[in-house]
Amino acid sequence: MLEFFQGPMGLIAFTGSAAVILLLAVLVAVLRPRHADPMQKFTGEVKETARNRKQDAAALRRKSGRDFKALEKFSRFLEPESETELSAARQKMIQAGYLGKNAVRDFAALQFILAVLGVCVSLVLVYVVMPEQFESPVMMAIGLIAPMLIGYFGPRRWIERRVEARKEEILSGFPDALDLMLVCVQAGQSLDQAMQRVSKDIRNAYPALSEEFTTVGEQVKAGRERSEVLRDMAKRSDISDITAFVTVLVQAANYGTSITEALRMFSSEMRDKRMMRAEEKANLLPTKMTLGTMLFTVPPLLIILIGPSVIAVMSDLNSGSIMSGM
Repeated sequence: MLEFFQGPMGLIAFTGSAAVILLLAVLVAVLRPRHADPMQKFTGEVKETARNRKQDAAALRRKSGRDFKALEKFSRFLEPESETELSAARQKMIQAGYLGKNAVRDFAALQFILAVLGVCVSLVLVYVVMPEQFESPVMMAIGLIAPMLIGYFGPRRWIERRVEARKEEILSGFPDALDLMLVCVQAGQSLDQAMQRVSKDIRNAYPALSEEFTTVGEQVKAGRERSEVLRDMAKRSDISDITAFVTVLVQAANYGTSITEALRMFSSEMRDKRMMRAEEKANLLPTKMTLGTMLFTVPPLLIILIGPSVIAVMSDLNSGSIMSGM
């Protein structure tokens, strides 16, 4: 109907207008002040007073850490309102290596911007650049929705891959770092000095692990308890070996046992675990190579063995048909 009454540009104008109206409606809904019922407002004030002490510090940190003034108006939309969700999102960004205070808000803003850009690109692609390729409703729906989904969920997949890569890097460099730390402690250095020295030595090879050790050393210098700092490191890394290492150090400090002996035993155990992981990957290699072997070896072999016979049979059939024709 739009193409009949408005011409070929009618559908494009209608779709673009609908997208702009939808975006404006979302922004108005986000920025519009909410007028609550008096009883609900009173109940909310009572609940807010009860949890004031828990949320004030986090709210002050969020407000003081905002560097991009353009995003302050959208902070309620970009950051989770629940403290639990905000803490989980911040923990995920820290595990990915983004330690800034505004990491959660910037990540949400990036998702929103990429989704909107995906919608704009899809509209231009479907209705202007290649309209003949999206004539069917299914292809049109895919062309309009796929870029938006990629723009929204792409950064989330990137963060997940960053978390896995960072964990793998920490796990692969941890046994070597323990050996270096054991040498430093046996040479007479304290545990904090050993961590600082090891963080400098492994900075080029394992920057993620070096960053964790540097953070521990700086926080201990600032006056925090070593056990709390180590537990924070285990929580940030979210790796079972790091958690076990922290438990060993905390127990050695609580019971007064030798840190050198604890490091020696734990370092030996980590070397054995690294060897076991390498053997496990080596044992999985033949299974993974089976499919490739079948795909790239069996068909050429069949062609080599059966090909001459097939050619001979076809030539005999052709010669027989020629003789019968004569």
